[in-house]
Amino acid sequence: MTLRDRLAPVLAGASAACLLTLGGGALAQETAVDAIAGSAAFGTAKAHLTRDFDKTVADIITLTEIPAPPFQEAERGKAYLAMLQAHGLTETTTDAEGNVMGLRRGSGPAGGPVVVVSAHLDTVFPADTDVKVRREGTRLMAPGVGDDTRSLAVLLAYIRAMDAAKIVTDKDILFVGTVGEEGPGDLRGVRHLFTEGAYKDRVSAFFSFDGSDPSRVVTGAVGSKRYRTFFRGPGGHSYGAFGIVNPMTAMALATAGLYQIEVPQTPRTTYSASVTGGGVSVNSIPAEVYTEYDMRSESPAELAKLEAQLLAIFDEAVATENAARSVAEGEITVEPLVIGDRPAGGTDPDSLLVRSVVAAIEMQGFEPRLSASSTDSNIPMSLGVPAITMGSGGAGGRAHALDEWIDVEPVESIRGMSVGLLAILAVAGVQ
Repeated sequence: MTLRDRLAPVLAGASAACLLTLGGGALAQETAVDAIAGSAAFGTAKAHLTRDFDKTVADIITLTEIPAPPFQEAERGKAYLAMLQAHGLTETTTDAEGNVMGLRRGSGPAGGPVVVVSAHLDTVFPADTDVKVRREGTRLMAPGVGDDTRSLAVLLAYIRAMDAAKIVTDKDILFVGTVGEEGPGDLRGVRHLFTEGAYKDRVSAFFSFDGSDPSRVVTGAVGSKRYRTFFRGPGGHSYGAFGIVNPMTAMALATAGLYQIEVPQTPRTTYSASVTGGGVSVNSIPAEVYTEYDMRSESPAELAKLEAQLLAIFDEAVATENAARSVAEGEITVEPLVIGDRPAGGTDPDSLLVRSVVAAIEMQGFEPRLSASSTDSNIPMSLGVPAITMGSGGAGGRAHALDEWIDVEPVESIRGMSVGLLAILAVAGVQ
């Protein structure tokens, strides 16, 4: 069975032309990846992953136990930078946004193309969360242990394995611990990396390692737009001022209006009214209330369309309330504030990056699954830079929950880790 045949179920929904184009290129890349996988150097690197695995587990524990809430990643970043420096990388630094990074030089000229290999430093948990790791057999349990701390440690293991095998890549590899991947961070770290960072014009491919499953490859970026919208009015006594306009009513009309919008299933497009608050007491007409709204789509056009509809609904809801009740004390106003903006995009399944990752997945005995999600890869994808997000090996569960866990059973963990290492070497090129 050819690689094209094996990929057909995975790429269901892709155009026939795309599948035909993928076939020949994928087979060629499968051969290239196969050559690397069968090389003595890769065998040495993979053997080192096994011998070195206790160190990888120790790194996971050390990093997990350093809290890294959104916008408070500095302490973990400081520790990770020291680890990168201890691994002999050059140009190690913390950039203006808080990303930490180091360069493993290839054989190409200085200032040439760079392959970025990244994982994110931040977790979703507040600073006072107990992040002490508990171990039961091969299971490690702690908030953030799998999302995304294991991946940070695996990146270090890749550096040690390449060094042990004396592997020289054609392209430079930039190892990065990013900030701001989770919710309110709004991809601020990787956004800075690609818009203001020192390497922004040199990145030829971007790997984001996030989570465990090495067979799931994110090639589609789910874009999102998020608003915290304030509705304001004069306010007053609930009895004495009864009959004046109420911002709560306008907010309710807006939220109900949002849920009347029909969105396409393909490309998948969604919305949610998620958080609300305001007012001062049960016997007062509020002067200010707010709701947070989340909109997502795999399509930039559909996301923009949905956003325009919601903004129009806000204006209509305010106008309706101002027409329905007295404005003698003042009118209702609305202020939508953007609190999240993640661009949509995608990486061509026929790109060298995706072909390499798919071939590497199959060569380690997994079944590749291409998918769409919201990750650090959104930014490079939206800019046309080939990017994917994949797991760093092993098993895990309960991400974003206090009982989050990963399994560090060595055989399956190393089989999964080998996928990423093989794909990196195929994309960076080897001597």
